[in-house]
Amino acid sequence: IWSSTHELTEAHSGSVPLGTPIANTQIYIVDDALQPLPAGVPGELVIGGLGVVRGYLHREDLTAERFVPNRFPGSTGRLYRTGDLARWCDDGSLEFLGRIDNQVKLRGYRIELGEIEAILCQHPDIQQAVVIARDDAGGDKRLVGYLIPRLGTSPKVIELRQFLLRSLPEFMVPASFVLLEAFP
Repeated sequence: IWSSTHELTEAHSGSVPLGTPIANTQIYIVDDALQPLPAGVPGELVIGGLGVVRGYLHREDLTAERFVPNRFPGSTGRLYRTGDLARWCDDGSLEFLGRIDNQVKLRGYRIELGEIEAILCQHPDIQQAVVIARDDAGGDKRLVGYLIPRLGTSPKVIELRQFLLRSLPEFMVPASFVLLEAFP
């Protein structure tokens, strides 16, 4: 999503500057009740304006969660709840602080880890599942599924991959799986 810009004029360290909204875009930092927060107070970054799409394709449940009516004065359309934690700086720019949900960004794709976990738990041999994005040795991120199999079963990786590919795109299938007796 490209909704703001920031010009880097020198090396930067610390938090990530998001800059200011692009043309025909409104950005708000809000609390859980979608009420605006003052400068310096962290909250969820929501985006409004002409660039906000209608929702996720064939995902009415996720669309209802992430795309909400824009009730700010003088506004129409929808707001997109990004799940990003940010705050307004005193200079009028935005600062990215992290995520407020379990969504990760992997090679340009936004991925809801809970969605992968829910599908894994539908497999007849899986009792519980946790999926995380881990940095590998080269600094690249990859998905890893940690699984507790049902008693007496030993699911095969190829079977798990095929099971997930029936419901998920390739980029959401974990690169590796780790079978555990219990979660720590």
